[in-house]
Amino acid sequence: MKARLAGHVLVEALIAQGIDTAFGVPGESYLAVLDGFHEHREKIRFIACRHEGGASFMAEAQGKLSGWPGVCFVTRGPGATNASIGLHTAFQDSTPMVLFVGQVSKEQRDREAFQELDYRQVFGPGTLGMAKWVAEVQDAHRLPEYVARAFHTAMQGRPGPVVLVLPEDMLTTATTAEVVGRIRPAEAWPSPAVLGELRAMLLEAERPLAIVGGSGWTAESVRALQAFAEAWQLPVGCGFRFQDTFDNRHALYCGDVGIGINPKLAARVREADLVLAIGVRLGEMTTGGYKHLAVPRPAQKLIHLHAGAEELGRVYDADLLVQCSLSLAGAALATVEPPERIGWSEWTAAAHADYEANHVAPLVTPLDMAQVMKTVQRLAPADTVYTNGAGNFSAWLHRYTRYYGLQHYGRTQLAPTSGAMGYGVPAAVSASLLYPERTVVNVAGDGDFQMTGQELATAQAHGAGRSGGKLISIVVDNGTWGTIRMHQEREYPARVSGSDLVANPDFAALARAYGWNAARVESTAEFEPAFAAALAAEGPTLIHLRLDTDVSNPRTTLSALRTAALTRASG
Repeated sequence: MKARLAGHVLVEALIAQGIDTAFGVPGESYLAVLDGFHEHREKIRFIACRHEGGASFMAEAQGKLSGWPGVCFVTRGPGATNASIGLHTAFQDSTPMVLFVGQVSKEQRDREAFQELDYRQVFGPGTLGMAKWVAEVQDAHRLPEYVARAFHTAMQGRPGPVVLVLPEDMLTTATTAEVVGRIRPAEAWPSPAVLGELRAMLLEAERPLAIVGGSGWTAESVRALQAFAEAWQLPVGCGFRFQDTFDNRHALYCGDVGIGINPKLAARVREADLVLAIGVRLGEMTTGGYKHLAVPRPAQKLIHLHAGAEELGRVYDADLLVQCSLSLAGAALATVEPPERIGWSEWTAAAHADYEANHVAPLVTPLDMAQVMKTVQRLAPADTVYTNGAGNFSAWLHRYTRYYGLQHYGRTQLAPTSGAMGYGVPAAVSASLLYPERTVVNVAGDGDFQMTGQELATAQAHGAGRSGGKLISIVVDNGTWGTIRMHQEREYPARVSGSDLVANPDFAALARAYGWNAARVESTAEFEPAFAAALAAEGPTLIHLRLDTDVSNPRTTLSALRTAALTRASG
């Protein structure tokens, strides 16, 4: 084998793992890798982003969409810490990802050299860290070994992010190391005895409810999951920001179990006598702050199926713990034979009826966000990918968009369970670059957008939204940090402090400065022609929506919250 720079070998190792796109911000600490991208430019592309946070979000989104690790490169120190937001999102969202970080030369280590950090300390692997594994590659000849292990670790069990640290002088070392072929992650299947216990518990139930979600599903597994749910006539809800796991149009679907949950669905979770948590982590948002399911022993019987052994029993003392890879979970569950007669059909039908009723929206003027979301879905293609960051604006997207099960079009919801603001724009750019023929719609709040809006330039530089598919960003501008203002009015009514955005830009003019098409919308009637024009336009489009500050979320207003809080205080 011919000797090559380790930086070139690293790029070859990525190609061997099936990677054709990497995101990052260039840095002098990994120039040898950048040169490797140039050497192999016909097989892999490096997307230069405007900020490391945007780059790490793009890699995370790629991991969500593809089911294979997204790849991000950043330089040492500030570059790495800027990228930590995407790493944390990948960890909490169970998304496979590999972050490569440039490092000072080995001879300068432990002197607090320029931008030096100890990344094992920074990213702290563990159950409350930001990565599944953090390693520093000291020996160029072992680089392929580390890359293969990184991909294995990112994919096996509960998927998640891995950090590999690359000393600058290691990358410029010549090596004859051979790259490792594409890894095949190990998969777990539950024992027949466990599946027998699961069936017995179902047969004893009167009011069962399934909550599905998590990372690692395949189209085949979701089809089998749907067959299992149909055979047992189970009402199915989707965990927080995993609404595209199960077809929202299905008669068994009962809604999303997360922030802004339908109150009737929340009550149904508490009233169930058996909860089947399939693939979801049962974190704070899916459990309503650990109140829908009491900790550590829920009032309901609980079956928890998850890919990661470390997640099972972590919070809840479940009646049955089932370790199973989600790529096999549907097929495993489909082997559980149903009885001849199902006794809870009315319970299931009522759960779906509650979901349909929650989809009906009261009219709001002058700009009705529910109608905006319904118009988007009516006009956009069925395989559209929707992205968002964090904020009250996302509640309309989650409540009024019906996501298809991923067996139809793969993942179509890119949203951070970590609650990371700024996620939506980079995720949309990533989705548009990965699926150039598809429409991608981002919904962002005004504060949310301004955290990563500079990635409009990345989209423009790499032709996102210009290859058949459309890239559209809808910015909901209400002039405030909406979620914080909502909590502020609840806890400290009429005492606004620090939550107003008093100097927002003209978002349409800003988008045009980046070379995007743009429109400003102030009423419901203006939205449909603006969105239709965006779907017909050449190139990406931003639509700036001006929403009254008082419109807090789909269920209430700031003035109503303030009045209620003042009434409580005076009573």
